Order: sequence, then C-alpha cells, then structure tokens
Amino acid sequence: MNPLLSRLQPYPFERLKQLFAGVTPNPDLKPISLGIGEPKHATPEFIKEALSAGLGALAAYPATAGDLKLRTSFTDWLQKRYGLALDPATQVLPVNGSREALFSLAQTVIDASDTAHPPVVISPNPFYQIYEGAAFLSGAEPYYAPSVPARNFAVDWDSVPEAIWQRTQLVFVCSPGNPTGAVMPLDEWRKLFELSERHGFVIAADECYSEIYFRDEPPLGGLEAAARLGRGDFRNLIALTSLSKRSNVPGLRSGFVAGDADIIKKFLLYRTYHGSAMSGVVAAASIAAWGDEEHVVRNREMYRAKFAAVTPLLEPVLDVRLPDASFYLWAGVPEVWAGDDEGFARALHAQYNVTVLPGSYLARDTHGPQGGAPVNPGKGRIRMALVAETAECVEAAERIVRFVQGGR
Repeated sequence: MNPLLSRLQPYPFERLKQLFAGVTPNPDLKPISLGIGEPKHATPEFIKEALSAGLGALAAYPATAGDLKLRTSFTDWLQKRYGLALDPATQVLPVNGSREALFSLAQTVIDASDTAHPPVVISPNPFYQIYEGAAFLSGAEPYYAPSVPARNFAVDWDSVPEAIWQRTQLVFVCSPGNPTGAVMPLDEWRKLFELSERHGFVIAADECYSEIYFRDEPPLGGLEAAARLGRGDFRNLIALTSLSKRSNVPGLRSGFVAGDADIIKKFLLYRTYHGSAMSGVVAAASIAAWGDEEHVVRNREMYRAKFAAVTPLLEPVLDVRLPDASFYLWAGVPEVWAGDDEGFARALHAQYNVTVLPGSYLARDTHGPQGGAPVNPGKGRIRMALVAETAECVEAAERIVRFVQGGR
C-alpha cells in the first residue's frame, strides 16, 4: 500500500462522530446540525431542468477539457464577476467540484524527486483538510501558517520562515476563508505574489465561497487581484471555484479552474490520465447555472437575512461577529469552558441536540510566538454552518443561548 496514506489524519466529521460516541441527545428536542457545510437551500428549478434536458449526453464519452460552450460559460462569468478576459481555449478547465481539483492540482504541481529536501505546501491554519491530504499524498510536507484573530483571522504570511519559503512549491489560499470567513485584501495578495515571484511557488486560490458575502462590495478574487497588480498573465496562479455554494448544487460536483495557461496545460494532461472528465449532463446544467445571476442574488439575500437574525442572538454569549463572507460563524466559547471546544460541542449536543464542529478539528498545533509552546489556533472556538432554513438556524441559536446561560 502507499505508505503516504498513513500520514492522513481522520477527517473532522469522523472525529466528531467519535466525540459523540456514547452520548444520547435530549430526545425532547429535534436534532439540528450546524456541523457540516452542506448547502440546504433548494436547487433552482431551471438547473434541474437543464440537467434533465442534457441526458442525451450520456451516450458519449465527455472530453476532459470540456467543449467550447462549457469553457466559454466560465470565461463569460469571470468577465461579468471580475471584469477579466480569459481565453476559454487555454486558461480554464472544468473540474468535478473544487475539492477534487484542489487535491489533483497538488499532484500535478509538486515535484518530490529531491527526497533530501522534501517540498513544502503552505496552508492557512485553520484550514480545509483537503489541503493537508493533498500535500501528504503528493510527497510534500504541509506547513501551517497561523491566522491572527486580531486581524479578522488574516493569515500571518510574515511568520513563515525564509527557509520554509525556499522549499515551498504550492500555497493554498482560501478567500473567503473556511472557517473564518475572512477575505484577503489587495496588499496581502501583493505580498504573496512577490513571494511567489522570488521563490517560484504556485498559488492555488480556493474561492468556493466567493458569492456569499455580507458587505456591499463583493470579495476580491485572486485573478482579479493579479490583474490589478499588473500580472495579467496570471503566472503561477490558479483560481478554483464551484457551483455547490453559489447555486445550491453540492451533488452536481461541478466547478472550474482558471489562470496560468502553462499550468492549465499540464493540469489537463494529468486529468486526461486521472479520468476526471465532467459528464455532458453535468456540463449542460453547469452552463445554465453559470449563465444566471438572479438565483445567486436570491441565495445571497437568504444568507444575509439568516445571519442578520442569528448573529445578534449569539453575540451576547459567544465571541462571535458577522464574517466578511461564507456561511460560517467562527465563535469563541465562553471563558467558563476554558477553551474546551470539544467539551462545549459534546455537552451542547447532549443537552440541546445541536451539532457544532470543534474549531481544534480544523487546525493543527503550531509553535507559538517566539518559538513558544505549540498552540492550536482553533482551540476554544467552534464552527457553525448556517446552511439550514432561517427558522431552524434561529432555533439552534436560541438553544445555544440557553445552553451558555445555564453555565457549565
């Protein structure tokens, strides 16, 4: 067996299952899960209709690169969303959801042939666990760049040692972030591009939450930042996005990557062998989805209304505030719990039948300031995914308030 598999850590939801083992939730309360970031809003009817109308495509093998109509739907959207003009023939590719692409991109980019000096993949901390698994299975070592609570959980790129940058081949950026909802500003993009120029690493910009935001200004995208900074060739930059959150179709497994044409060319070669072509049926539904913004606006309005109802309920009892974007609340547990996010989540599940995810499951221990004792930047926090309907999320928030007010 591949020995690298032994380096993989249990997925957060498997750890959550183990945490709840032996717990009998309050049977008088219906279960409400805020644990998994799976969109629950209804899939728009026109997307389902396009899927059904495309069933004829089942009779043919799909092309790995997708057809021109599909790729043009990506570039048309990039033009409308960011004001960018990309070549549909060379600068975009369809993928089966951003998760699949994040993993396979690392396998394409990483050169692990120098075993004496293993390559490094830098990830934000806390992070989406696919980044870590992709690094391990490519033969690289992950390095966890901490986020700074005082800066709205922005990644502290300055804390990464020069020796690490010199070995870095890939940097994962998640903006808007999971679990924090933080958006990376232009100055941070400038810093990262300068580092990429100096050390030659590829930047993978995970932007699957880009269309769920709470300010008037939409989040800055990686390609958009590059264009503003005079990097219109998008060298060493790949942006990844999907329809799952934007259009409420997580089961469609549809997205695309865009950016550096040279990397796209090599990624296409890898994917040809990887066997990851998008079904023509999925492509038909995807074209319809990328071509419509009305349902995206309605979806965003539902999230805005939901967060406006829930956040004020929780602010008096938890360390929490409205994020820049995404559909998560990243909350600190009360002092009485002494940073015990696992104990908080387990007791809340038992007493009030509400599931939240311990923040420590989404991060790794790293050295503290000035090389101090290792710390987990997710410890003492919980992630709440407000994906259900507003009434259910409000009820969950009200139960959390009662739970906190009851003390430990």
